[in-house]
Amino acid sequence: MKTVSPYEIGKKGHQFLCFTLEDEYRETKVYGETRIPEGTYDICLKQNGGFNDRYATRFGKIHKGMLHLQDVPGFTDILVHCGNNDDHTAGCLLLGYRPALIQGGEFELYNSTQAYNAVYPSIANVIDKGGHVEIEIQNFDEGYKHMG
Repeated sequence: MKTVSPYEIGKKGHQFLCFTLEDEYRETKVYGETRIPEGTYDICLKQNGGFNDRYATRFGKIHKGMLHLQDVPGFTDILVHCGNNDDHTAGCLLLGYRPALIQGGEFELYNSTQAYNAVYPSIANVIDKGGHVEIEIQNFDEGYKHMG
């Protein structure tokens, strides 16, 4: 089962921003099909690669580079981006406003572009100005049940 979690900001009194969707837990990593481990990771801007080029075109002036999680054990190139389901994640974090449990017990995430447009600029601007941004990953195996 895929994992849906809240994406929040702030050290005191977290502010809900949107939901994230990531791959499922696996005892043994399967490339592109396994969620990242819980932990706190720095986020930097990745300013090269295919995603960066596509997002520069898609999002224009707001795009400063892909949000890129650093030093994730056993993983590389973990990005935060748009997407609606398991086919779009390949180990990355997808943003969206509305999670939905679909047939077969899987999750989808809707309004992803709107969530990205709302969340991305403030985080990217802090990083672009030399600020430090990190994300704490907490995996909820019960997924959507924790959201209610």
